[in-house]
Amino acid sequence: MTSTVPNAVEHADEQQPPITMFGPDFPYAYDDFLAHPAGLGQVPATEHGTEVAVIGGGLSGVVAAYELMKMGLKPVVYEADRIGGRLRTVGFEGCDPSLTAEMGAMRFPPSSTALQHYIDLVGLETRPFPNPLAEATPSTVVDLKGETHYAETLDDLPQVYRDVADAWARCLEEGADFSDMNRALRHRDVKRIREIWSKLVEKLDNQTFYGFLCDSEAFKSFRHREIFGQVGFGTGGWDTDFPNSILEILRVVYTEADDHHRGIVGGSQQLPLRLWEREPEKIVHWPYGTSLKSLHVDGEPRPAVTRLHRTAGNHITVTDANGDIRTYRAAIFTAQSWMLLSKIACDDSLFPIDHWTAIERTHYMESSKLFVPVDRPFWLDKDEDTGRDVMSMTLTDRMTRGTYLLDDGPDKPAVICLSYTWCDDSLKWLPLSANERMEVMLKSLGEIYPKVDIRKHIIGNPVTVSWENEPYFMGAFKANLPGHYRYQRRLFTHFMQDRLPEDKRGIFLAGDDISWTAGWAEGAVQTALNAVWGVMHHFGGETDPTNPGPGDLYDEIAPVELPED
Repeated sequence: MTSTVPNAVEHADEQQPPITMFGPDFPYAYDDFLAHPAGLGQVPATEHGTEVAVIGGGLSGVVAAYELMKMGLKPVVYEADRIGGRLRTVGFEGCDPSLTAEMGAMRFPPSSTALQHYIDLVGLETRPFPNPLAEATPSTVVDLKGETHYAETLDDLPQVYRDVADAWARCLEEGADFSDMNRALRHRDVKRIREIWSKLVEKLDNQTFYGFLCDSEAFKSFRHREIFGQVGFGTGGWDTDFPNSILEILRVVYTEADDHHRGIVGGSQQLPLRLWEREPEKIVHWPYGTSLKSLHVDGEPRPAVTRLHRTAGNHITVTDANGDIRTYRAAIFTAQSWMLLSKIACDDSLFPIDHWTAIERTHYMESSKLFVPVDRPFWLDKDEDTGRDVMSMTLTDRMTRGTYLLDDGPDKPAVICLSYTWCDDSLKWLPLSANERMEVMLKSLGEIYPKVDIRKHIIGNPVTVSWENEPYFMGAFKANLPGHYRYQRRLFTHFMQDRLPEDKRGIFLAGDDISWTAGWAEGAVQTALNAVWGVMHHFGGETDPTNPGPGDLYDEIAPVELPED
């Protein structure tokens, strides 16, 4: 559904500043840092050309490598699968190459301002994503308990849905100071952000999303909680998030991460691929025309890492799948953190024991998708009896849960995401093949749209993914459970290594798992920039005084620290 959170207080004579995903845990303006003409910092000339291992070629790894290269260092990227990570765009065999499916990240909020910097840098276009009841969505169907409702706006749905939307708005206002925090984030009022958030972290760290709803007078009705879980806000139902920490949800709604989404034209994987090949205009040490691709043999990253250990001089030694062993004075690890527990043989000495505990406790969400190519956007045809679209973006309590309709014009082939599910709903698909999944999905949708023969429009084989079954991911994204705030703080602040024993420095954590806003590409970018600052500082470098980095301002904006006893 469209956003049901209350708006920040607005005045007729005052334009509200745009919001950004830079807080509330660490309210640092990454977008300003990136836009500053002084750049992100520099390392001493004596360090130019020094190799730095970057483990993981997803967005975080490629951003970190790109920025290190610009500083004159030599990133050596290791990637087990393909460049892009969870930005994975695939085609359909035998179909027009322009038809693509986003198996991972597919929708990005305008508040992802650091991400937008790189989207603009490589010249990609975005367009509105057809979420439930979004302006770009012609129509939405909500199908619960066998009862179907067609809507073009929230007002077209029965009153109970508006009651649920109002309950969510009141719940946020009364339990989480929503308007006050939204206003503080818009105005980048760090003092006020920290005042509000410090109290909420202490109060709510042990609370689930569902418990937060139950504690609200606004959600005393079980029926309202049930509808909210199945239909939700922004992108649809959120009941799969009910066991997670309410702090995770507040980060999303405060920063409007679930609103006004846009998709990347041609697919999101283009972003890391274009950065890999990009030749920066401003670069130190390397000749003009240098790219990450040109710094790697045959233009390809090195293969999977199989071992990480410390060697003399507090160096990081990396063994890869080819058996090659290389030693570095610094490394950035951006891959899924559970890899350090299973697929990569690691020395315990890589990290302090408290950080190992945090890695072990990381909780991941499962997620499945299935896409089919179709001959045209037939869903825009009108039903002769009702005058409505024959098919709509669909939210349901049936197996499919969320169905998205994606087109590039009325006369062109199109794509349907027949199902996008999380957690238990995703696990229901896990044992089934792509074709078996498709058959169940078509049956479910056939019960909602008995007049529509979806099958006759399908022009190619389905493509599917279950991220929990992907060997280098083992889940779609991190999601903290109640009581996990301390663990997340340890991982996010790992780039501040002056606070670590000397024998625990030199390897820096970054990526989706490390971010406060996991599941959003913005977090991957922000943690990459933290790690870049960390490596720069590790080599004796510094930022320009007019453009302080995240580590320079750390003491002013450090995340709330809860007692350990």
